[in-house]
Amino acid sequence: MPSSAMLKQVLIELFATRDAPRVPEPDLVMDDPAQVAAFREAGLENGVMAPVYLFHAANVSSVVRPGDTVLDLGCGPANQLAMIARLNPRSRFIGLDLSQEMLGHARQRVRDGGLQNVEFLVQDITRLNDFADASVDAVFSTVVLHQLPDLAAFEAVFRQVARVLRPGGGLYLVDFAHLKTERVIRYFAQQYADRQPELFTRDYHNSLRAAFDLADWRRCHAQHLAAYGRLHRMFPLPYMVCVKSAIRQRPEASTRQQLQALFDRMPPWHKTDYGDLGPLFRLGGLEVGWSPRGKR
Repeated sequence: MPSSAMLKQVLIELFATRDAPRVPEPDLVMDDPAQVAAFREAGLENGVMAPVYLFHAANVSSVVRPGDTVLDLGCGPANQLAMIARLNPRSRFIGLDLSQEMLGHARQRVRDGGLQNVEFLVQDITRLNDFADASVDAVFSTVVLHQLPDLAAFEAVFRQVARVLRPGGGLYLVDFAHLKTERVIRYFAQQYADRQPELFTRDYHNSLRAAFDLADWRRCHAQHLAAYGRLHRMFPLPYMVCVKSAIRQRPEASTRQQLQALFDRMPPWHKTDYGDLGPLFRLGGLEVGWSPRGKR
C-alpha cells in the first residue's frame, strides 16, 4: 500500500495546474569529481537510492538469461550494474558511459567486487557505433535518459536500442517522467535531504526537472520499441515510467535469496520506499520481476 506521503503528492499532481516546463540538465556529462562522488555514494547499499536500485535490479534480472550479452546504457559509477552483474553471474555485461570520471569509479567498483563478467566502453548511447544490428541479447538503462539534451537525442536512443537488440531480447528502460508541478518535484528531490549530501539533493532536483514528458515516452515507444516491450507508468502519478519486455526468466533461488538479503538489510524508511514502487507500477500494468517476502 503506498504511503500517505506518496498519496498526498499524487493528489497535488492530479489537481494542480502545470507550472514546471522541462529544463535540461546543466551538465550533460557528469565529470565533476564531487558530483560523481555524491552520485556514487547515493547508490551504495545503504545510500538514499538503495530501494530504487533494488527494484530495478529485480526487474532487469527478469529479462536477462544466462549467456546473454547485455548493454547498460549510461552505467555511471556502476552501482546498479555491479548489483545486477552479481545477481546474474552467467551473463556478460557491457557498461557504456561518456564520463571518464564515472567510468573510473565503475572500474574500481567492479574490481572491488571481484566481478569477472563486466566490461566498460566510452560510448555515446545515441549512436552505439561499436555494436552491429541485432548483436545484443538484452539492453537496460536505469534513470539516465533524462540527462539527454533534447527530444531528438531521446528518440535516437530508442532507435538505436531497436537496431542493436535481437528479436525476442530483454529490455528494461526506466527513468523519471516529467511531473507537472514544481511543488511535487521539490518534494521528491528534498524527501531525504537530511540523509544525503546537499549536492545530491541539487542534482536530484535538476534530474526531475530534466525528465521527458510521458507523451514523449509514448510516442518514441510506439515508433521504435513496441515490438520489444510494453510501456508502463506508475499510476496515478507518473513519477517513473519504463519500457519492459516480457519476463524471460524468473529469478533462480540463489538470486531470490540475494535480493531478499539486500531488502532485509535496508532501514524501515527504505523498505517503505520499496513498498511504494511495486504497487504503483503494477497499477500501470507492470509485471514486477520479484517481490520481497510479505510484499506483493
